[in-house]
Amino acid sequence: MFNMQKMLKQVQELQKEMARVQEELAGERIEASSGGGVVRAVATGQGDLVEIAIDPSVVDPSDVTMLQDLILAAAGEALRKARDRAAERMKAVTGGMQIPGLPGLGA
Repeated sequence: MFNMQKMLKQVQELQKEMARVQEELAGERIEASSGGGVVRAVATGQGDLVEIAIDPSVVDPSDVTMLQDLILAAAGEALRKARDRAAERMKAVTGGMQIPGLPGLGA
């Protein structure tokens, strides 16, 4: 027999656990670099870019395009890692259930 109260309680517990994981992700820092480490990007586990560090040795006014490419590469990798980590953590909480609106877990 279907027990609506039991299901509602399970949904509430799932919501609490998802909120806890999202809070943890906000405090996590995911780092990526490019150019052998001369450009470093840091994102939160929620996918917010929070830091870019550039080694002065890579700054060449005559080759700004290379620096831009290194920045894009590092930032893109940091954000990809952040998305992957968030999806992995939420999948562990939801048991792989597809939930629309969650990173990597639904439409």
